[in-house]
Amino acid sequence: MLNHERMCMTDSPEPQLQAHPRLSAVQQTMLIPLVARALGGGLFPGHACGDQQAAELVRRLRLPAAPYLVDRPTVLNILWRTQVIRDAGLAFFARHPQAWGVNLGCGLSHYFQWLDNGSNTWLDADMPQSMELRRRLLPPDTERQRSAIIDLRQPDWWQSLSLPEQALGQPLFMLCEGVLMYLQPQQVRQVLHGFATQAPAGSRLVIDILAGCAVGMAQWHASVGPTNAQFHWGIRSLQELTECHPRLRLLATHSVAASHGWMGIAAERMWSYWSSTPLYGVVELGVD
Repeated sequence: MLNHERMCMTDSPEPQLQAHPRLSAVQQTMLIPLVARALGGGLFPGHACGDQQAAELVRRLRLPAAPYLVDRPTVLNILWRTQVIRDAGLAFFARHPQAWGVNLGCGLSHYFQWLDNGSNTWLDADMPQSMELRRRLLPPDTERQRSAIIDLRQPDWWQSLSLPEQALGQPLFMLCEGVLMYLQPQQVRQVLHGFATQAPAGSRLVIDILAGCAVGMAQWHASVGPTNAQFHWGIRSLQELTECHPRLRLLATHSVAASHGWMGIAAERMWSYWSSTPLYGVVELGVD
Protein backbone atom coordinates (compact mmCIF):
# COMPACT_ATOMS: atom_id res chain seq x y z
CA MET A 1 0.00 0.00 0.00
CA LEU A 2 1.04 3.60 -0.49
CA ASN A 3 2.25 5.45 2.58
CA HIS A 4 -0.85 7.62 2.86
CA GLU A 5 -3.05 4.51 3.00
CA ARG A 6 -1.24 2.76 5.83
CA MET A 7 -2.44 2.76 9.37
CA CYS A 8 -0.52 5.33 11.42
CA MET A 9 1.99 3.47 13.53
CA THR A 10 4.21 4.73 16.34
CA ASP A 11 6.93 3.24 18.51
CA SER A 12 4.70 3.38 21.57
CA PRO A 13 1.89 0.86 22.10
CA GLU A 14 -1.25 1.92 20.27
CA PRO A 15 -4.33 2.28 22.49
CA GLN A 16 -7.20 -0.02 21.64
CA LEU A 17 -10.46 1.53 20.52
CA GLN A 18 -12.81 1.31 23.48
CA ALA A 19 -16.03 2.68 22.03
CA HIS A 20 -17.62 3.53 18.70
CA PRO A 21 -20.83 5.21 17.56
CA ARG A 22 -24.01 3.20 18.00
CA LEU A 23 -24.62 1.25 14.80
CA SER A 24 -28.00 0.22 13.44
CA ALA A 25 -28.79 -3.42 12.70
CA VAL A 26 -27.86 -2.99 9.04
CA GLN A 27 -24.67 -1.10 9.87
CA GLN A 28 -23.58 -3.94 12.15
CA THR A 29 -23.42 -6.15 9.07
CA MET A 30 -20.30 -4.21 7.96
CA LEU A 31 -18.36 -6.28 10.49
CA ILE A 32 -19.13 -9.52 8.62
CA PRO A 33 -17.02 -8.75 5.52
CA LEU A 34 -14.41 -7.05 7.70
CA VAL A 35 -13.68 -10.29 9.59
CA ALA A 36 -13.97 -12.41 6.45
CA ARG A 37 -11.37 -10.34 4.59
CA ALA A 38 -9.11 -10.15 7.63
CA LEU A 39 -9.09 -13.82 8.59
CA GLY A 40 -11.00 -15.80 5.98
CA GLY A 41 -7.87 -16.56 4.01
CA GLY A 42 -6.90 -19.02 6.74
CA LEU A 43 -9.99 -21.04 5.90
CA PHE A 44 -9.81 -20.59 2.13
CA PRO A 45 -6.19 -19.88 1.12
CA GLY A 46 -7.04 -19.95 -2.56
CA HIS A 47 -9.42 -17.01 -2.06
CA ALA A 48 -7.31 -14.96 0.38
CA CYS A 49 -7.42 -11.26 -0.50
CA GLY A 50 -4.55 -10.01 1.66
CA ASP A 51 -6.53 -7.23 3.31
CA GLN A 52 -4.04 -5.93 5.88
CA GLN A 53 -6.22 -3.00 6.86
CA ALA A 54 -9.11 -5.32 7.72
CA ALA A 55 -6.79 -7.38 9.92
CA GLU A 56 -5.66 -4.24 11.73
CA LEU A 57 -9.23 -3.05 12.30
CA VAL A 58 -10.34 -6.41 13.66
CA ARG A 59 -7.50 -6.15 16.16
CA ARG A 60 -8.26 -2.57 17.15
CA LEU A 61 -11.98 -3.18 17.50
CA ARG A 62 -11.32 -6.37 19.48
CA LEU A 63 -13.86 -8.25 17.42
CA PRO A 64 -14.50 -11.87 18.42
CA ALA A 65 -13.71 -13.61 15.14
CA ALA A 66 -15.08 -17.08 15.89
CA PRO A 67 -18.82 -16.25 15.55
CA TYR A 68 -18.13 -14.87 12.07
CA LEU A 69 -15.70 -17.52 10.84
CA VAL A 70 -17.96 -20.40 11.85
CA ASP A 71 -20.23 -19.31 8.98
CA ARG A 72 -17.85 -20.67 6.36
CA PRO A 73 -20.20 -20.31 3.33
CA THR A 74 -20.59 -16.59 3.99
CA VAL A 75 -16.84 -16.14 4.47
CA LEU A 76 -16.26 -17.81 1.10
CA ASN A 77 -19.00 -15.73 -0.54
CA ILE A 78 -17.36 -12.51 0.66
CA LEU A 79 -13.86 -13.51 -0.43
CA TRP A 80 -15.23 -14.49 -3.84
CA ARG A 81 -17.20 -11.23 -4.11
CA THR A 82 -14.14 -9.21 -3.19
CA GLN A 83 -12.14 -10.79 -6.00
CA VAL A 84 -14.92 -10.22 -8.55
CA ILE A 85 -15.14 -6.53 -7.61
CA ARG A 86 -11.35 -6.14 -7.62
CA ASP A 87 -11.12 -7.69 -11.08
CA ALA A 88 -13.91 -5.45 -12.39
CA GLY A 89 -12.22 -2.38 -10.91
CA LEU A 90 -8.79 -3.25 -12.27
CA ALA A 91 -10.23 -3.79 -15.76
CA PHE A 92 -12.13 -0.49 -15.58
CA PHE A 93 -9.17 1.60 -14.43
CA ALA A 94 -6.97 -0.02 -17.08
CA ARG A 95 -9.33 1.59 -19.62
CA HIS A 96 -9.84 4.83 -17.65
CA PRO A 97 -6.69 5.36 -15.55
CA GLN A 98 -7.65 8.84 -14.31
CA ALA A 99 -11.28 8.08 -13.51
CA TRP A 100 -12.99 8.18 -10.12
CA GLY A 101 -14.19 5.19 -8.10
CA VAL A 102 -17.10 5.49 -5.67
CA ASN A 103 -18.00 2.96 -2.99
CA LEU A 104 -21.66 3.42 -1.98
CA GLY A 105 -22.30 2.11 1.52
CA CYS A 106 -18.59 1.47 2.02
CA GLY A 107 -18.75 0.35 5.65
CA LEU A 108 -15.17 -0.42 6.68
CA SER A 109 -14.01 -1.76 3.32
CA HIS A 110 -10.90 -0.45 1.59
CA TYR A 111 -10.87 -1.25 -2.12
CA PHE A 112 -8.47 1.54 -2.97
CA GLN A 113 -5.61 -0.50 -1.52
CA TRP A 114 -5.99 -2.75 -4.55
CA LEU A 115 -7.27 -0.29 -7.16
CA ASP A 116 -4.98 2.70 -6.62
CA ASN A 117 -3.01 3.12 -9.85
CA GLY A 118 -1.37 6.41 -8.87
CA SER A 119 -3.66 8.51 -11.11
CA ASN A 120 -7.24 7.67 -10.15
CA THR A 121 -9.33 9.05 -7.27
CA TRP A 122 -11.50 7.16 -4.78
CA LEU A 123 -14.55 8.25 -2.80
CA ASP A 124 -15.93 6.21 0.11
CA ALA A 125 -19.49 7.11 1.12
CA ASP A 126 -21.87 5.88 3.79
CA MET A 127 -24.26 6.89 6.59
CA PRO A 128 -23.04 9.34 9.27
CA GLN A 129 -22.41 6.70 11.97
CA SER A 130 -20.40 4.54 9.60
CA MET A 131 -18.34 7.45 8.34
CA GLU A 132 -17.68 8.62 11.89
CA LEU A 133 -16.32 5.17 12.70
CA ARG A 134 -14.10 5.33 9.61
CA ARG A 135 -12.91 8.79 10.64
CA ARG A 136 -11.85 7.50 14.04
CA LEU A 137 -10.16 4.36 12.73
CA LEU A 138 -8.61 5.32 9.40
CA PRO A 139 -6.16 7.94 8.17
CA PRO A 140 -7.62 11.32 7.08
CA ASP A 141 -8.74 12.06 3.53
CA THR A 142 -6.18 12.89 0.87
CA GLU A 143 -6.49 14.52 -2.54
CA ARG A 144 -7.09 11.15 -4.19
CA GLN A 145 -8.86 9.32 -1.37
CA ARG A 146 -11.96 11.14 -0.16
CA SER A 147 -15.15 10.55 1.78
CA ALA A 148 -18.79 11.67 1.78
CA ILE A 149 -21.88 11.17 3.90
CA ILE A 150 -24.88 9.80 2.02
CA ASP A 151 -28.16 8.02 2.69
CA LEU A 152 -29.12 5.75 -0.19
CA ARG A 153 -32.68 5.71 1.10
CA GLN A 154 -33.08 9.39 0.19
CA PRO A 155 -33.84 10.73 -3.32
CA ASP A 156 -30.91 13.18 -3.17
CA TRP A 157 -28.25 10.56 -2.46
CA TRP A 158 -26.40 11.36 -5.70
CA GLN A 159 -26.20 15.07 -4.91
CA SER A 160 -24.74 14.21 -1.50
CA LEU A 161 -21.68 12.74 -3.24
CA SER A 162 -20.74 16.28 -4.39
CA LEU A 163 -18.74 14.91 -7.30
CA PRO A 164 -16.64 17.61 -9.00
CA GLU A 165 -16.66 18.31 -12.73
CA GLN A 166 -13.41 16.42 -13.23
CA ALA A 167 -15.08 13.27 -11.89
CA LEU A 168 -18.16 13.67 -14.10
CA GLY A 169 -16.13 14.44 -17.22
CA GLN A 170 -15.34 10.75 -17.68
CA PRO A 171 -16.88 7.38 -16.78
CA LEU A 172 -17.20 6.45 -13.11
CA PHE A 173 -16.56 3.11 -11.44
CA MET A 174 -19.14 2.61 -8.70
CA LEU A 175 -19.81 -0.29 -6.39
CA CYS A 176 -22.45 -1.08 -3.79
CA GLU A 177 -21.88 -4.39 -1.98
CA GLY A 178 -23.81 -5.87 0.90
CA VAL A 179 -26.24 -2.93 0.99
CA LEU A 180 -29.12 -3.08 -1.47
CA MET A 181 -30.70 -6.24 -0.07
CA TYR A 182 -31.44 -4.31 3.14
CA LEU A 183 -33.28 -1.51 1.32
CA GLN A 184 -36.91 -1.48 0.28
CA PRO A 185 -37.52 -2.35 -3.41
CA GLN A 186 -38.53 1.22 -4.29
CA GLN A 187 -35.35 2.50 -2.65
CA VAL A 188 -33.24 0.12 -4.74
CA ARG A 189 -34.98 1.31 -7.90
CA GLN A 190 -34.23 4.85 -6.75
CA VAL A 191 -30.52 4.02 -6.46
CA LEU A 192 -30.43 2.39 -9.89
CA HIS A 193 -32.42 5.25 -11.40
CA GLY A 194 -30.06 7.81 -9.88
CA PHE A 195 -27.05 6.02 -11.35
CA ALA A 196 -28.73 5.75 -14.74
CA THR A 197 -29.70 9.41 -14.93
CA GLN A 198 -26.62 11.01 -13.37
CA ALA A 199 -23.59 8.88 -14.24
CA PRO A 200 -21.58 9.75 -17.36
CA ALA A 201 -21.79 7.43 -20.35
CA GLY A 202 -19.54 4.42 -19.97
CA SER A 203 -19.84 4.34 -16.19
CA ARG A 204 -20.12 1.02 -14.39
CA LEU A 205 -21.97 0.01 -11.22
CA VAL A 206 -21.12 -3.30 -9.53
CA ILE A 207 -23.70 -4.66 -7.07
CA ASP A 208 -24.44 -7.97 -5.38
CA ILE A 209 -27.84 -9.58 -5.71
CA LEU A 210 -30.00 -12.11 -3.87
CA ALA A 211 -32.72 -14.28 -5.33
CA GLY A 212 -36.22 -13.12 -4.44
CA CYS A 213 -36.81 -16.18 -2.25
CA ALA A 214 -34.33 -14.76 0.30
CA VAL A 215 -36.53 -11.75 1.10
CA GLY A 216 -37.71 -11.88 4.71
CA MET A 217 -35.39 -14.79 5.53
CA ALA A 218 -32.38 -13.01 7.08
CA GLN A 219 -33.14 -14.40 10.54
CA TRP A 220 -32.03 -17.81 9.24
CA HIS A 221 -28.70 -16.47 7.98
CA ALA A 222 -25.91 -17.51 10.36
CA SER A 223 -24.09 -14.17 10.23
CA VAL A 224 -26.83 -11.66 9.42
CA GLY A 225 -29.47 -13.14 11.73
CA PRO A 226 -27.80 -12.08 15.01
CA THR A 227 -27.72 -8.44 13.85
CA ASN A 228 -31.54 -8.35 13.45
CA ALA A 229 -31.12 -6.87 9.97
CA GLN A 230 -33.60 -8.10 7.36
CA PHE A 231 -33.47 -8.77 3.61
CA HIS A 232 -36.09 -6.61 1.90
CA TRP A 233 -34.94 -6.76 -1.73
CA GLY A 234 -34.23 -9.65 -4.04
CA ILE A 235 -34.82 -10.27 -7.73
CA ARG A 236 -36.79 -12.87 -9.63
CA SER A 237 -35.48 -11.81 -13.03
CA LEU A 238 -32.30 -10.09 -14.17
CA GLN A 239 -34.50 -7.79 -16.27
CA GLU A 240 -35.65 -6.12 -13.06
CA LEU A 241 -32.20 -4.51 -12.80
CA THR A 242 -32.57 -2.50 -16.00
CA GLU A 243 -36.32 -1.83 -16.11
CA CYS A 244 -36.17 1.45 -14.20
CA HIS A 245 -34.32 3.39 -16.93
CA PRO A 246 -33.57 2.91 -20.65
CA ARG A 247 -29.90 3.88 -20.21
CA LEU A 248 -29.18 0.90 -17.98
CA ARG A 249 -27.48 -2.15 -19.45
CA LEU A 250 -26.64 -5.49 -17.85
CA LEU A 251 -22.99 -6.04 -18.77
CA ALA A 252 -22.01 -9.13 -16.78
CA THR A 253 -23.44 -11.61 -14.27
CA HIS A 254 -21.31 -13.64 -11.85
CA SER A 255 -22.64 -16.48 -9.71
CA VAL A 256 -20.96 -17.57 -6.50
CA ALA A 257 -21.91 -21.20 -7.16
CA ALA A 258 -18.65 -22.27 -8.80
CA SER A 259 -16.59 -21.15 -5.81
CA HIS A 260 -18.43 -23.74 -3.66
CA GLY A 261 -17.32 -26.64 -5.85
CA TRP A 262 -19.50 -29.38 -7.25
CA MET A 263 -22.18 -28.96 -4.58
CA GLY A 264 -22.59 -25.28 -5.44
CA ILE A 265 -22.76 -26.02 -9.15
CA ALA A 266 -25.33 -28.77 -8.58
CA ALA A 267 -27.48 -26.50 -6.43
CA GLU A 268 -27.31 -23.78 -9.07
CA ARG A 269 -28.38 -26.17 -11.81
CA MET A 270 -31.36 -27.29 -9.78
CA TRP A 271 -32.25 -23.68 -9.03
CA SER A 272 -32.01 -22.77 -12.74
CA TYR A 273 -35.16 -24.81 -13.42
CA TRP A 274 -37.16 -22.21 -11.47
CA SER A 275 -35.20 -19.01 -12.04
CA SER A 276 -32.63 -17.47 -14.39
CA THR A 277 -31.06 -15.45 -11.57
CA PRO A 278 -28.27 -16.76 -9.33
CA LEU A 279 -29.14 -17.60 -5.74
CA TYR A 280 -26.40 -15.12 -4.89
CA GLY A 281 -24.20 -13.23 -7.31
CA VAL A 282 -22.60 -10.04 -8.50
CA VAL A 283 -23.71 -8.08 -11.54
CA GLU A 284 -22.08 -5.28 -13.49
CA LEU A 285 -24.41 -2.58 -14.81
CA GLY A 286 -23.48 0.12 -17.30
CA VAL A 287 -25.04 3.26 -18.76
CA ASP A 288 -25.08 4.22 -22.45
